[in-house]
Amino acid sequence: MKKLKQYEGFLFISPWILGFFIFTLFPILFAFYIGFTDWNSFTEPKFIGFDNYINLFKDPNFLNSLKVTVVYAIFAIPLGIISSLTIAVIVNVKVRGIYFFRTALYLPAVVSGVSIALLWRWILDPDYGLLNLLLSYIGISGPNWLGDPSWVLPSYVMIAIWGAGGGMLTYLAGLQDIPRSLYESAEIDGANWWIKFRHITLPMLSPVIFYNLVMGIIGSFRKFNDAYIIGGAGNQGQFYMLYLYENAFNFYKMGYATAMAWILFIIILLLTLLVFKTSPLWVFYSGEIETAKKKNKKRITQKQTKQIDINN
Repeated sequence: MKKLKQYEGFLFISPWILGFFIFTLFPILFAFYIGFTDWNSFTEPKFIGFDNYINLFKDPNFLNSLKVTVVYAIFAIPLGIISSLTIAVIVNVKVRGIYFFRTALYLPAVVSGVSIALLWRWILDPDYGLLNLLLSYIGISGPNWLGDPSWVLPSYVMIAIWGAGGGMLTYLAGLQDIPRSLYESAEIDGANWWIKFRHITLPMLSPVIFYNLVMGIIGSFRKFNDAYIIGGAGNQGQFYMLYLYENAFNFYKMGYATAMAWILFIIILLLTLLVFKTSPLWVFYSGEIETAKKKNKKRITQKQTKQIDINN
């Protein structure tokens, strides 16, 4: 009877097991093998060892795509976090019509990436774009945003900040979860808005910041949609994923592109592990805070008991 129940259990989970082996494990192992081959997707793969990985670091286009992506991530991630948090703090009020503004600010996160890219291509048009038109009203001659190599990356960072409403929602949920009593206690002690933000809001929001930081790292290194549609002058719009796509589907160098994918995986893995490793220094969870309070209270009680015993 016991064995029959075990077989029934395996039968019920067999669709997941089959799906895992067919659609997850096998593609991973196959991609690992393809990274060591010269394959154009049509003929039989030819094993070439580590040549793809060696040639990558001799490829100026690969190094440029990695540089462009890293520079973009350095600016886009912190600015995106700051923008999302600022918007969340602003809309975290109880006034009439605030739900409309929250919805409007969150809309970019649910609109198709292709639609957003096409919209921004029009906004950044040097001749007929909305941004240069608005700048002309205040006497500023707007640059050729995507035609001038020095303005390509700032344009993409601006697009990233514009989409900060997506992260706003998680910060807003975190803000509304902070006990009001903490702010009231701080106000009684005479704390101003900055002290409350620095010593209450930021520590209590640190798990949300941690989550958005990890997702920001992954998203920045996987940037593709708008880069593919908008492009950019020279090679300043050649992001890592875009160059990977070109090698795989334009040049039919599938082994080379797969090697790029594995390097990207290692980069994201190392950066994510670094964030996780440093998180105990700056991420605070409410459960840990309560435990620390209890330990501190117990320590004080023990000291007081010892002091009473000494006095007696």
